[in-house]
Amino acid sequence: MSENKYVAYVSTYTMKNKNGITIYDVDVEQGIMKEKGNVEITNSSYLTCSHNGKFLYSITDMGVKGYRILADGMLEEINYASINGMRGCYLSTDYDDKFLFVAGYHDGKITVLRLAEDGSIGEITEEIYMVGMGDVMERSFQPHVNCVKMSRDNRYLLAADSGMDHVNVYELNQTTGKLKQIDIIRSDVGSGPKHMVFSKDGQFLYIVHEIKNYIDVYQYKYVEKYPEFEKIQTISCINEYHAGRTVTSMVKLTLDGRHLISSNAGDNSVVVFDLDPSTGLLTKNFCLPISGTYPKDAAMFPDLKHLVSLNHESNTMTFFMVDLDKHIIAMSSKEIKIEKPNCIIFYKL
Repeated sequence: MSENKYVAYVSTYTMKNKNGITIYDVDVEQGIMKEKGNVEITNSSYLTCSHNGKFLYSITDMGVKGYRILADGMLEEINYASINGMRGCYLSTDYDDKFLFVAGYHDGKITVLRLAEDGSIGEITEEIYMVGMGDVMERSFQPHVNCVKMSRDNRYLLAADSGMDHVNVYELNQTTGKLKQIDIIRSDVGSGPKHMVFSKDGQFLYIVHEIKNYIDVYQYKYVEKYPEFEKIQTISCINEYHAGRTVTSMVKLTLDGRHLISSNAGDNSVVVFDLDPSTGLLTKNFCLPISGTYPKDAAMFPDLKHLVSLNHESNTMTFFMVDLDKHIIAMSSKEIKIEKPNCIIFYKL
């Protein structure tokens, strides 16, 4: 038996149900989850845990909420803070847990809020509205900030703008919480950079592009007080026989840092890559269907032998056994019904 106990936090929209966060006990060995409790919050688009593991933060209508994570994994609300704009779509903290960053898809805005040691969310320290016009022939003709994430050396905030097809790089002032733009990572026109993640050692950056369904891999270096991003690979998230109008949804690292996982709506598939820690390069392990519609998020269980897909349009979570050596998945347990799931986090108690 594994000594490590985990819970899972799942965020949802709340058209039919006022509980926007559901907490599950996780049986890692069986690859199953059992509902443990829930939290009343409207339209929890996205969740993040603080890097010290003590707090959880969620998007909600017009702002953000902070929660204390209790010993059993349940959540105790700390406070709510306004982001002075439309509902965000993504949030994250810096590696010292001093600031909370919120991405605004609808208004093209980055919001920075100060965090206190007790986990409470304080005042807004920075607001940046993206400007410009993108590819007017497509839907992405205005700024859409999809993701905000710090580099692992805690120097730079990266903001993915799928409307402008680039990632803005900002230097974070650790005292004032102000941002200063110092670089742009440009993607192909009409590619739609959506989510990104750094490798565990912070040397490689992975940017997933929702419209053109691929991941760009960059080597990151800090050279003479400036960041350098060098593209070293582009790899597809779909098979050659994929469904038309496929949108790639997300990207995240597995807990061991040796695999990358992404999901494709339209194609309704999940893709897992093997990650070479020395070179940062990716090799596709498999891309397979998830028995649901619009996998908005997906995650490998901590044992890397099971996988869950959050199927936003079919209102289900589906579960699979994973064999990375044989490059296969097989449905392993009954699906769980859940309205409009958005995001899942596994949390070690």
